[in-house]
Amino acid sequence: MLHPQLGYTYRDLITGFTGIAIGHCNYITGCNQTLLQPAGEKTDTKPEGQWFDDQRIKHIESVGPVSLDNGNTPGCDKPAPTI
Repeated sequence: MLHPQLGYTYRDLITGFTGIAIGHCNYITGCNQTLLQPAGEKTDTKPEGQWFDDQRIKHIESVGPVSLDNGNTPGCDKPAPTI
């Protein structure tokens, strides 16, 4: 399986957890994973994202991709995220 595309919505086939793919890791062992960030119920809270093995997630085709303009703030001077 090709790794999931960032910005698209996926659902875990086992738990039903749904979120936007915001990160991806390729491990030397081949157990590649994607970080899914669910939508928040309120605008002032951020639910915790979860990592899933790529073979467990399915693209939800009815939802279009999210894209961000990072041209002014590419983040190279910021520490890596910790979730």
